[in-house]
Amino acid sequence: MKKRNRLIIVLLVVVLCGIFLYPTVKWYGFVPQTTKDLATGSNVQIREYARGQASRDARALLDLVKGNPDADVPSEFGYLKGAAKATYKASKESVPSKWTVSTLLRGFYTEKDLLDAIEDHYRSELTGLKKLSGKALQLGLDLQGGMSVLLDADVEGYTERTGITPSSSQVTSLVNEDIEILKTRIDQFGVSEPEIRLQGSDQIAIEVPGASDPERINSFLRGKGSLTFQMVDTDLTTQLQQYFAEHPTEAFNDDGSIRQPSFLPAGKVATGYYVNDEYGIDELQRFVVLNSEVALDGEHLESATTSTDGITGRPVVNFQLDSTGGDLFYKLTSANVGNTLAVVMDGNVKAMATINEAIRSSVQISGFSQKEADDLAIVLKTAALPINLTVASQQSVGATLGDDAVHAAMFALLIGIGLIILFMIAEYKVSGLVADLALVFNLVIMLALLTSFGFTVTLSSVAGLVLTLGMAVDSNVIINERIKEELRAGKSDKAAVNAGYGKAFWTIMDANVTTIIAGLVLSFLGSSAVKGFANTLCVGIISSVFTSLFVTHLIMDAAVTDNPKGKLNISWRKSK
Repeated sequence: MKKRNRLIIVLLVVVLCGIFLYPTVKWYGFVPQTTKDLATGSNVQIREYARGQASRDARALLDLVKGNPDADVPSEFGYLKGAAKATYKASKESVPSKWTVSTLLRGFYTEKDLLDAIEDHYRSELTGLKKLSGKALQLGLDLQGGMSVLLDADVEGYTERTGITPSSSQVTSLVNEDIEILKTRIDQFGVSEPEIRLQGSDQIAIEVPGASDPERINSFLRGKGSLTFQMVDTDLTTQLQQYFAEHPTEAFNDDGSIRQPSFLPAGKVATGYYVNDEYGIDELQRFVVLNSEVALDGEHLESATTSTDGITGRPVVNFQLDSTGGDLFYKLTSANVGNTLAVVMDGNVKAMATINEAIRSSVQISGFSQKEADDLAIVLKTAALPINLTVASQQSVGATLGDDAVHAAMFALLIGIGLIILFMIAEYKVSGLVADLALVFNLVIMLALLTSFGFTVTLSSVAGLVLTLGMAVDSNVIINERIKEELRAGKSDKAAVNAGYGKAFWTIMDANVTTIIAGLVLSFLGSSAVKGFANTLCVGIISSVFTSLFVTHLIMDAAVTDNPKGKLNISWRKSK
């Protein structure tokens, strides 16, 4: 291959490494920790935060314009100028030459438009960072900290509850259903992509990076109590809707939660009716006032399915209650015929229906589209697991231990690289320095490949990283020793370089091919810790072969072969 083509390939690899590593460098180097915590929360948490910030900032702007309408727009609100300018242009009005708080607010038709613009700013910023974190190099539980939980299926409890003794395959099937339900709770729980997997035939292993609060983990696993049935106060709901329509900045607290107006009496609570948007995120449709007393707890729910009404052809949701729940529901519906009942999930209203008659254990709710019916059935089913789970083990890795592990890993990596660099310079002089440059480039390529493949870096991965760098230098040692042999045989520098790389090629390839075969076997058959080591080893072998046989050869050619005055400097000892 021509040297120009090799140079183009090397430059292309450098550009690709920069593209792959940019999210990692930006995420870990330039994003504050407080912002990281917000961005790695659930989409629902991001929405609530953005909504709370919008209410706070809008109130601040309104107070500012009341006190001094000609004041300059504070720098933190500068992002609103773009939206205001678009409104002026749409209204065919001249854009202000000087922005004041009054001219800025005139750029929004209503307070609601102002709130939406501010909320969109915060939400877009955090969702953008959330996507960035997904593209950055991921740290494992041992480096980032978090929790590791192992759950056992409660087979005896299932038998006692249903009267059925499940077979081993049935237990596995039930546990798989539990896994799917647990995954639907991820966004509500607000963790960053926990790993949930089947272990054996009746266990679930969960690793939650960054979360070390056992109570939050337990509430995520239990799910009981998150579903309730509560009565709707129709009159107060109408009053609340009208009040928030007239005072949109009063609808939310700074944390994004719905405010409780002073006119609501004791025993009443303001909440929201939510439906899923196109992104699968609950979006507020309207405000609702509920009786704070829970009419029926979701723990009495046994099953939920969707079907079609035989007369109207409309989708319906059917759910079955246990005997205790049936008695409670019968008393509730008997006393509230003609009133509205709300299905409440995690404090948010997910469905409302008018009670037409007294109902006992078999309940049918209609008035939804097929998608809404399917979503509601999922909500009802995720309130309880098909087979209960018990915690077999629960290990917490605190933030301090996680930081210590990261620092120890980085210290080991730097010490290993430093010793290798010193050895190569001490043994091979300038040629050793060339090998060291290739070693640093090799590290960059490895990190870029690990990021692009979506591998998670653990302590075992760091061990594989250090080992691979040492093996990469081994290839350069072989090449340099071959070149020295050719020089001792009386060949010129140019001929020695070409012969050295030619004779070392198959030796290096044979050694690395056998190692990568072992690495692939470990990757496919090993445990999670072994896989981290094996994946890093395989990636490192590929990058080390490229840098030792391709990059260093290109540098040596440029320095010696293509340079008439170039002199090969490969040893501190004088050649005889």
